Amino acid sequence: MATGKETALRLMLIADLVNEAEAMVSRLRNAGNAVRPLRPETLDELVAMLAQQPVDMVLADHASVLLPFDQVAKAVMGCGRDVPLLAVLDGITDDILEAVQEVGAQAVALRERPQQFIKSVLTEWHDLESRRSQRLLEVQMRETQRRCDMLIDSSRDPIAYIHEGMHIRANQAYLEMFGYESFDDVEGMSLLDLVAPGDVDGFKALLKSLSKGEPPPPSYNLTARDAEGNDFPAVMEFTAAQYQGEHCLQVIFRHQTMDVDPDLAREMEELRQRDQTTGLLNRPTFLLRLEESVNDAAKHQAQHGLLLIEPDNYQRIVQEVGLGNADGLLHAIATCLRNTLDAAGKGASAWAARFSEHSFAVLAPGDHVATQALAERIRKAFSEEVFEVGGKSSTITASIGGVQIGEKIASVNQVLAKASNGVKTSMDAGGNNIDIFDPSAVDRAEQERILAWVDRLRDALANNRFLLHYQPIIPLLGMPQALYETYLRLDGGNGEVIGPGSFLHIAEEHGLMAEIDRWVIGKAIETMGARKRAGKPVGLMVKIDQASLLDAGLPSYIGYKLAEHGVDGSALLLQLPESKVFVNLRATQEFAAGLGKYGCKLVLEQFGAGLDSFQLLTHFTPGYIKIDRSYIEDLSKNANNQQRVREIAEKARSQGILSIAEFVQDANSMTILFSCNVDYVEGDFLAAASPEMTYDFDN
Repeated sequence: MATGKETALRLMLIADLVNEAEAMVSRLRNAGNAVRPLRPETLDELVAMLAQQPVDMVLADHASVLLPFDQVAKAVMGCGRDVPLLAVLDGITDDILEAVQEVGAQAVALRERPQQFIKSVLTEWHDLESRRSQRLLEVQMRETQRRCDMLIDSSRDPIAYIHEGMHIRANQAYLEMFGYESFDDVEGMSLLDLVAPGDVDGFKALLKSLSKGEPPPPSYNLTARDAEGNDFPAVMEFTAAQYQGEHCLQVIFRHQTMDVDPDLAREMEELRQRDQTTGLLNRPTFLLRLEESVNDAAKHQAQHGLLLIEPDNYQRIVQEVGLGNADGLLHAIATCLRNTLDAAGKGASAWAARFSEHSFAVLAPGDHVATQALAERIRKAFSEEVFEVGGKSSTITASIGGVQIGEKIASVNQVLAKASNGVKTSMDAGGNNIDIFDPSAVDRAEQERILAWVDRLRDALANNRFLLHYQPIIPLLGMPQALYETYLRLDGGNGEVIGPGSFLHIAEEHGLMAEIDRWVIGKAIETMGARKRAGKPVGLMVKIDQASLLDAGLPSYIGYKLAEHGVDGSALLLQLPESKVFVNLRATQEFAAGLGKYGCKLVLEQFGAGLDSFQLLTHFTPGYIKIDRSYIEDLSKNANNQQRVREIAEKARSQGILSIAEFVQDANSMTILFSCNVDYVEGDFLAAASPEMTYDFDN
């Protein structure tokens, strides 16, 4: 897949505010993806950009007012190009999902779920690149089939294609062998009709074994019968093939000479597979070997390397040595190639061929390291060899393109296309170069990137390189008190602050969340202690991962830190998503009991997103609930959401639980939340998260 750091995602963003679009771009870039953003501000500008500029994807805010989502979807669907549309949402319900899918969205990206957001974008990008590659390969396949048809028609070998025992294709040499004038005479005819009666039973058994997937014999001797009823001895060769998308057998018939010398027959077969000028395999034989290797990779996860070798400045060198010495030049190049393979110990296991007029190919078993090393040996051997041709000496360098054949690229067309592209890249770089495509390199690069992040996170834990930002949680009812939610950041150096979307999923996958949670909790308690000593007491709300629920020693650690810094436990609120509590209910009960010894309380966030959220409250009682932000979105215009928020707040209060509404975006929502008896509000409309706690709770 051609996605990642070296290939930029041409991304169109639909968002009412520039900073919202910038936040989406930053999230993708922080995750290691190059992005070239576009942001139209009007529908006409959107349509013009889609028509005039290359666009890989449209990321549209479902709540956009300037460019409503249904209008964006209509423009994208009507542009006549393969451009995936993703709906950016703050929360999701079945109705929203159905609505965005009906107008043409391929997927949704949740703004507040960084890991899901990035995964959705990259998945759709990967699928887009796959579709583009498939279309390109289909074009190449049609061209290859056209050329194969021409080669079959012009071949002197009698060739036919057989599907389920019937003829579906035959060349002129085949028709002439059996005395038919046109293919119409044999189309749909059973192959058995061309077999003499005495050999029919044995041939039926062979066809039955082939239909079960058993490998065909190298050759099969029988007595054939032509259109006039004349019998003649023949030998058949079988090869698995495809014709117009159908799996079939390619059959070659040859007259069998009586009393054939077996040694002579083997020599003739060897000569038939060789290029007469160079002594290497010819192209058809090499392609059969390549197909076998590709099948081996697909079925048995074997690894092979394909190299295509193009002598640099070949035409100029031919002019120097003389056109009459061109065959001698090719033979000298082939000898150098053969000697290099022998010196590398590959003489017995590798296949070398003359692939086209003056290009060569090598197929050898081994992983990408072995393939790269072999390519370098060949390149070096060419550059160091002095070629003596027609009494003249010449040096020749080579451009080498290759591909590592493995399970991820187990298609002959894909393999040849990648190797050919590698040759072109090497030549464009000035020649005497190597370019080998390794599909696993993307995985290795990603693994290296992840391991680098793991090292970076361990360093941050060891050297205090994490940061906390704080967003105020403001009371609507009761006495004002200083309360903030903490947000984790990473100090990237040189003033760069990295958001959690870039690293928390990696930390979770590699078992670092419990350690990070301890750091955040410890830092929060330390900060509260400092504020208390300065006469500015504050309460802090800290998100924790489900790994912390299973950390039996965490409550004791919290108690120790509270005592160390002289902080009352009621000032520390630990926040967990409703979905995590639901699947870890027993652990949550034990954790809440352990925290209760120190006066700490739990906060249940994303409350109301489940089928019956209040059912959870029969098993334990949190200090606070955070109403799922999907209910706060467009609150002033959605009467159903207003009613649901009121029900949640009132029911929570009846059980002695305080309610918090987050993601508040406008003054109208504030008024409604006040009338709904919500206890606290939080959102960028009120105050954004920042490194300092400067909000004035008294005003």
